[in-house]
Amino acid sequence: MTAPRMVPIMRQGPLQVFSGNANSALAREICAALGVTMAEASVRQFADGEIHLQIQENVRGSDVFVIQPTCSPVEKNLLELLLMMDALKRASADRITAVLPYYGYARQDRKDRPRVPISAKLVASLIETAGADRVLALDLHAAPIQGFFDIPVDHLFALPVLVECIRENPIANLMVVSPDAGGVERARAFAKRLNAPIAIIDKRREEANVAEVMNVVGDVEGMNCLIVDDIIDTAGSLVKGAEALFAHGALSVSATATHAVLSGPAVERIQNSRIKDVYVTNSIPLKADALACERIKCRSVAPLLAQAIQSIHEETSVSTLFL
Repeated sequence: MTAPRMVPIMRQGPLQVFSGNANSALAREICAALGVTMAEASVRQFADGEIHLQIQENVRGSDVFVIQPTCSPVEKNLLELLLMMDALKRASADRITAVLPYYGYARQDRKDRPRVPISAKLVASLIETAGADRVLALDLHAAPIQGFFDIPVDHLFALPVLVECIRENPIANLMVVSPDAGGVERARAFAKRLNAPIAIIDKRREEANVAEVMNVVGDVEGMNCLIVDDIIDTAGSLVKGAEALFAHGALSVSATATHAVLSGPAVERIQNSRIKDVYVTNSIPLKADALACERIKCRSVAPLLAQAIQSIHEETSVSTLFL
């Protein structure tokens, strides 16, 4: 007897997009690209800081996407995400996808010293427990974080967006530079698309947010360097890396990074440095001082994320977006 042919079940539930308060501007851009109206949710705080959340749409049977980077204030934005997914799950949403333009705690992805947590794994477990059926992430600090989840993870890269920025602002005699050994793969991908050589900054980090540049691997003399990173936090590593490149004969230094965390004195350090331009994305909303800094240039990742959301909803391949 011939076995019946299996026909894939297509998801028929309506697409609905929600957002917390972390980056509602990006969420609105994504909705505009998708041609949908952002679904309504009330997210407010009681006097003691406790978060109160209520979904104000019928989500029964819906294919729901929650857009919420877990950027600063990290704990508040993370809790908003967890509470929203729990509310959606209890309201009988068919599928919940956590869209994480920035994944907080990603830099704590291993036990690198005694008696410390693996925070990135704990956050992954919390997201699953809260009700996520899948995750859409952008430029995770460490690719193995995908394995911390027991649900599907689509891991996008902002590389096409940032490469386009450089092509629109061509750099002669370009040398792509990795800020450390761990970023070589990212720098190589950039260099391949821009047909440029690469160099590496040999850096030793003694503690969080403190870096000491040791050496530059590669001949950068007479070259215009582009430092390619995923996160700019306090900009200490970036500025020290630029100083090392200039000390080795670089003509100019620019930089790109997906996530503009820009904590503390970051913008001031960039403004007072010899760095020419810093290209970032809006995965995290830029603070006022960053918006006022002429050297910091922002490009939107909304079209990229909207494409991925559309493909996930329609159950089509998103592999072309990984290239």
